[in-house]
Amino acid sequence: MMLGLYNNLNTFLVIGALLFGIGIYGIVTRKTLIGMLIAAELILAGSSINFMAFNRFTAPDPVTGQIFTLFIMAVAAAEAAIGLSIIIAVYRHFKSIDAEDAVQLQG
Repeated sequence: MMLGLYNNLNTFLVIGALLFGIGIYGIVTRKTLIGMLIAAELILAGSSINFMAFNRFTAPDPVTGQIFTLFIMAVAAAEAAIGLSIIIAVYRHFKSIDAEDAVQLQG
């Protein structure tokens, strides 16, 4: 039973949906900006798993899902770099990484 799970589309979709759901929950409940950044990475990982699963099981051209996943990985890397730089700037200004402190930013 367990050995056949890797060859099933539903297994990958459930894992991707769980990662996506945990990421949404993390963004809603976390108070710190770093926690929100990690939750956003989980959302991108869940969508990436779904693209690869649909690529493996339904797409006639295997390159399509892989290209989408590479773009998602590039966006995740850029988001992490820019997000961390913004978090560092907020910390330098407010001496805190609490998201409620960032509400006071004006610009």
